[in-house]
Amino acid sequence: MTAGDSFGRLDDDDYPAYTMGRAAEMLGTTQGFLRAVGEARLITPLRSEGGHRRYSRYQLRIAARARELVDRGTPIEAACRIVILEDQLEEAQRINAEYRRAAAAEDPTSAG
Repeated sequence: MTAGDSFGRLDDDDYPAYTMGRAAEMLGTTQGFLRAVGEARLITPLRSEGGHRRYSRYQLRIAARARELVDRGTPIEAACRIVILEDQLEEAQRINAEYRRAAAAEDPTSAG
């Protein structure tokens, strides 16, 4: 892998670039919180060759949303479930929009 390849990965939202300590620092939370959202199956960090957890920017955004809910008094398990449902809803809405665009392209006379 060249240096250029490595830098390109930093633009990838799914690249596990952050250690647990750095991720917790960025979120302003504890490593225990990150372990808890992992146990609740909200995020599943990848593991380095040495077995250390590594987090992506996407995972940190998801964890940050859960933290917002927890900070407002929502139990962590419920916060994780809410974030999962929000993510599923967003994905379903994206798919529906794609279907609507495809249907409109097939039938240009539709006013939908």
